[in-house]
Amino acid sequence: MAATAKKILRPDTKGRITLGKLAENVSGFKITEEEGRIILEPQIEIPAREAWLYKNPEAKASLDRGIEQAENGEAKYLGSFSQYLEEDED
Repeated sequence: MAATAKKILRPDTKGRITLGKLAENVSGFKITEEEGRIILEPQIEIPAREAWLYKNPEAKASLDRGIEQAENGEAKYLGSFSQYLEEDED
């Protein structure tokens, strides 16, 4: 990844810095300290019910292939899957 313009952030009297737009769409940061540097790696969270996908390399690779095929116009419509829906019996 190419380096971008460097910025200087100054801490306030309590030692805090504000990241502003650098923190947009970020839920947290992974902090690494190396050779006198503090590295902040932006993190986002995913719902627990979706975590299985990232733990299953085969499923993740299949999803990635499908997304790539769709982006390349290689996907095809298979029709409605509504026949497989289960209706609540209330």
